[in-house]
Amino acid sequence: MSENSNQFLDALKQMQGVEVGDIVDVEVLDVEEGQIDVGVENAGIEGVIPRREYTSDRNVDLREAVKPGDKLKALVLRKAGGDKENGEFFFSVTRLKEREAYDELQKDFEAGKTIEGTVTSSVRGGLLVDVGTRGFLPASLISNRYVSDLKPFIGKTMKLKITEIDPSKNRLILSHKDLIEEEREEAFDKVASQLVVGDVVEGKVSRLTNFGAFVDVGGVDGLVHISEISYKHVDKPSDVLKAGQDVKVKVIGIDDDRHRISLSIKQTEPSPFEQATADLHEGDVFEGEVKSLTNFGAFVEVADNIQGLVHVSEISYKHVDKPSDVLKVGQKVKVKVLNIDPGEHRISLSMKAAEPKNSENEGNRSHSSYNRNSVNKKYMNNDDSGFALGDIIGDQLKDRR
Repeated sequence: MSENSNQFLDALKQMQGVEVGDIVDVEVLDVEEGQIDVGVENAGIEGVIPRREYTSDRNVDLREAVKPGDKLKALVLRKAGGDKENGEFFFSVTRLKEREAYDELQKDFEAGKTIEGTVTSSVRGGLLVDVGTRGFLPASLISNRYVSDLKPFIGKTMKLKITEIDPSKNRLILSHKDLIEEEREEAFDKVASQLVVGDVVEGKVSRLTNFGAFVDVGGVDGLVHISEISYKHVDKPSDVLKAGQDVKVKVIGIDDDRHRISLSIKQTEPSPFEQATADLHEGDVFEGEVKSLTNFGAFVEVADNIQGLVHVSEISYKHVDKPSDVLKVGQKVKVKVLNIDPGEHRISLSMKAAEPKNSENEGNRSHSSYNRNSVNKKYMNNDDSGFALGDIIGDQLKDRR
């Protein structure tokens, strides 16, 4: 056999068959406006890579992106048909990259790894993200808060978790919310371990809602319910607070199971009760107005919107059946402070204790006590066994003479 024949046989042996689904090495033969003409190395087969199978970027100029002689790896998509010997094939670079990307993404998914992707566009219901292949990020999984405008995310690189992957269906569902929740739980555990109910700390208002304000305390948001913003009535949190405002808050609750911290702004300030009673002390005597009457006592105004209770037993030294028998609403009375309970916001008052010691009641009581004591001392036997009744009668007879 001649030398030329041997070379031809060697060349035939090196020729490779091409099947749909194969990954092959191709060389760029020519670049046209909408496609790239290529030849399969060592196969003697030519085909094309349509523009959309090379890139999804419509702005790319194929003539600048590739040149004749460039070597590429491509996926054999299908036969194109035609009159050429061995047929003509369509190839894809993008789908090969997707296949390779899915292989890596499958490993990341199984390992629970975090991946990065760039948001390419927004569609109904979410975002399309390039993670080596196209993934879908539903709007509900973008954040742990409601997201109404998707456009600001376009072009941004985001950290993501894979929630579902199915290469056969080109299905790749992503989540950024899962990462936020994981980071939030870690941050909560760290911050909560350093806080105790009753602590007063500095925070910054992160956002406002109709039901309250979220305040950042060390990287974790705690909720100040609208009822805990001020002692005064608040219609809307935005009426008195704004995002970014520095505030002092008191920790009033920590829920480890639900990862929630409850805060209060108003409890870092003196309450109206504390302000009103700041100069009031037990033993003080002052004049107040009767605001209301009940069966068990009378409520007397101590300061603006602050009232103390005069129990029925503290109205008079004389027996009182009903407070309304001796008092009426609007009447001015003198009272003495018996007790102040800041925790319960209660003030106990007494009218009878406010009466001077030489008052009629006190005088009568003192006089009776004096006479009784005098009799006891004068007529008690030496052995303290009782009165000498005869002596008492005898002395009374003497006094009449």
